Amino acid sequence: MTSPAEQLSLITEEEPAHQPADDAVRLLLFNAQHASPERSRRQAAWIAGQEDADITVFTEVSSTYGGDALVTALTEHGYATVIAPQPPSPDYRTIIACRTASARPVQSPTTVTPHRAPAGRVTVGGHDIGVLGLYVPSRGPKEQRNEAKRAFQDAVTEALPKLDAAFPDMPVIVAGDLNVIERGHQPPHKVFGAWEYAFYDSFETASLTDAFRYLHPDQIAHSWYGRNGNGFRFDHLFVSTPHADLILACDYHHQAREAGLTDHAVMTLRLGLPCAPGGQGEAPATNFC
Repeated sequence: MTSPAEQLSLITEEEPAHQPADDAVRLLLFNAQHASPERSRRQAAWIAGQEDADITVFTEVSSTYGGDALVTALTEHGYATVIAPQPPSPDYRTIIACRTASARPVQSPTTVTPHRAPAGRVTVGGHDIGVLGLYVPSRGPKEQRNEAKRAFQDAVTEALPKLDAAFPDMPVIVAGDLNVIERGHQPPHKVFGAWEYAFYDSFETASLTDAFRYLHPDQIAHSWYGRNGNGFRFDHLFVSTPHADLILACDYHHQAREAGLTDHAVMTLRLGLPCAPGGQGEAPATNFC
């Protein structure tokens, strides 16, 4: 049974700035940076104005007033479905918001802190798309260094190969702030251990393709900057490898970060839709538009 906090489908008086596309999947990844209610409302207003935000995955969302304000503001801006699991005790969470009402929550495949890993099935142009949002914990305080991060990463690594069963015969998008970087990251950061690089590798092992790297194999890009100015590519978008040819665009954008709405770059993804078998009757189901 889905609670109102997990899925809100509300009719609002405000006319949405954009209507959901029916010829491509348009997804935006946004780190909410545990925003206050006032900043959460500004974040929702900014996102509602972005064309590529038909599906928005929010990471680092507060489980208290700021997160509640974000959910309310999104519905006021025309987001018909908001999947917003509430943790049993204070913790950050991940939210999936969709402009279309043709979306529904799916049980998280992650057994550890599943409120950080909500999942949903979204229908775009008559095609179902699987979406998994992720917010990996940071390293944590000294007395519990890496405990929550390791436990969540291990649970996600175990869950990734099961996405095919959860979302059969459809493209799957995994979007989130992983708090890890890829091998060969520029600049290099010695703080990361082998177990953290192995977590990034686990996506490829589970037949998920880094959408940004697919289109920009050699481009240096960062989504978060430390106090000394060093950049980190923490935010990632993955697409099921059999559907990688559908990736049309995947980029980082810094306007919201530079405006003080968040401390992370925003990521956007455009994904083409699978072609249904054509009228000729001979087109295989794996043909793509």
